[in-house]
Formats: sequence, structure tokens, C-alpha cells
Amino acid sequence: MSKKPIRVAVTGAAGNIGYALLFRIASGEMLGKDQPVILQLLEIPVEGPQKALKGVAMELEDCAFPLVSDMILTGDPDVAFKDASWCLLVGSKPRGPGMERADLLKDNGRIFIAQGQSIDKVAADDARIAVVGNPCNTNVMIAAAQARRLPADRFTAMVRLDQNRGRAQLAQKAGVSVNEVSDLYIYGNHSPTMFADFTHAKIGGKPAADVIGDEAWLKNGYLPAVGKRGAAIIDARGQSSAASAANALIDHVRDLTTVGAVHSVAVKSEGRYGFNPEVWAGMPVRTTASGFEVITSYEMDDFSKSKIALTNDELVGERETIKDLLA
Repeated sequence: MSKKPIRVAVTGAAGNIGYALLFRIASGEMLGKDQPVILQLLEIPVEGPQKALKGVAMELEDCAFPLVSDMILTGDPDVAFKDASWCLLVGSKPRGPGMERADLLKDNGRIFIAQGQSIDKVAADDARIAVVGNPCNTNVMIAAAQARRLPADRFTAMVRLDQNRGRAQLAQKAGVSVNEVSDLYIYGNHSPTMFADFTHAKIGGKPAADVIGDEAWLKNGYLPAVGKRGAAIIDARGQSSAASAANALIDHVRDLTTVGAVHSVAVKSEGRYGFNPEVWAGMPVRTTASGFEVITSYEMDDFSKSKIALTNDELVGERETIKDLLA
């Protein structure tokens, strides 16, 4: 007997990340090669984005993916999130020329208030939410604050792109396959302040710091390179990361549905690793049959604690900026 289709809602579905994402969901890379899906696609309810969304749907139809049971195209969040088991919040307002970060936080905050309220009202009882739209740590906090039915641990934000970037750069430095790099986890904000914890990472089963043998590079070259990789990509190609962000979201959801997987996820910190209890911060989690558990066993040295303190300060500052948007 074939499986019952899972409803997957995607916001900003006609955008660059959405375009890179949808075909991979439809092919089974996210939820499994035997798992049918119903794609519920949300775009801004104006003619241009809705027309572009129809074009994306036409391409999906032309791929004849056997796992796509149905598609719903809409500009109404209540329609997009209706009975959805996965809500992928990809769309957000980009920062424009001369725009202050505080204004961006508040503008996006209003979007995520509406989406959080809609999800809590109409999504499936088992709904899980993954926020990609930046600033994702604060946006997920805003969305989760709207929930009365769904618990906070259903809401996560994506720092997996930082983890993937960090592993790739360690592998390049060591001259090994990325498969040799393990135990590299991201702490804090999805921003240049995030901390890619090389102190516990391994390369070929050995401490990464020992294999690299260059502490100055790890602290002063590696960490800024990972943190500012997005800006470097914009400088190189004239556009922000899309395919790599979509790939990271596939990884994020797939590992959250794979019992035993250990990976980086931004979750409500509840004071772990010295973070303010109310912020959503990246940290290592292990997927369980019922959700996930945060791994709290990593001991941090003074350098690591100082980096975590910096990214925590940024997250606290963002929360303060949008405190009036929190229910």
C-alpha cells in the first residue's frame, strides 16, 4: 500500500531558493523516495509573483514527478498552511539600499507574525516549521511566539548552511573529502557572528585542530570565512546563495526526520551553552523518534565561550529590537 501524501507548505515558492528547492522535494530527496507529497505553495498575492509561481508549477508538472500528488498555488497563508505537516518559511523581505537592520527586523517580523498565527490556526497537529528567511533566528522566535496550539520545539531555524560551509572549508584546508569532516556544529546566530566550533570537530577521526595545525588560521581565517561566506558569494555572482541554501534546507528537514542524526539546528536555547533562555540559537541536536534532543555534553574552552557570548549578544539585541512584536 502506498504511503499517504505529506502536505508540505513552502513560502516564497517562486523565489530563487524556492525554485532550487521544490524540484528536490518533488524528487523525494527531502522526505524519501517513496513518500508522496502535496505541495502547498505561497507567494505574494499580486500579479507578478503569482504569475511566476504558476510558471514554477508548470515546470514541476512537466517533470512528471510520481511523488507529487497535488499542488496548491495561493497568496493566502491559511490556504497554504492548511493541514501541512511541514511548513518551510523561505520567503522574507530582503534588505534594501540604505535600510537599517532594525527596520528589516521589524518589517520581516510582521510577516512572521501573520504566518505564525496562520500555522498555529490551520496546520496539521504534527506540524513542524523550518525558518529560512533571514534573519531566521529572530523570525522563528517571532513565529513561535504566536503559537498557542503548537509547542516551541516544533519551530526551528536553519543554520545547516553554515555547517555545510564549515565542513567544506575544513576539508579543503586539510586536502581531504568532506566526508572525512565530522562533529562540526554551529552555535548562535545565522550571521557573521555565528561560531563554527572547530574545537570539537574531527577530520578522519582526529581532532581537526591537530590535523590543520594552524590555530591562527582557524581563529582568524576560518571563522570569518565561514561567517561571511554569503557576502562573498554575493560579491562573486551578484546574487545571494540560492542552490546551497535550498540544499541545506533539504539536509535540515531530512535529518530532523532521521532518528539518530546529529546536526546543527537553531532551537529555543532555554539557557543552554550560556545563551539567553529566550533566543533561538544554533546548537547540536540529535533526532529522536518524537522530535529532537539538544546535545549539551560539549565542554567549551574560554575562546569558544567568548565567541558564543558575542553571537548571544547579537541575538539578544535582535530580540530587544522586535520585543513589541512578541505576543
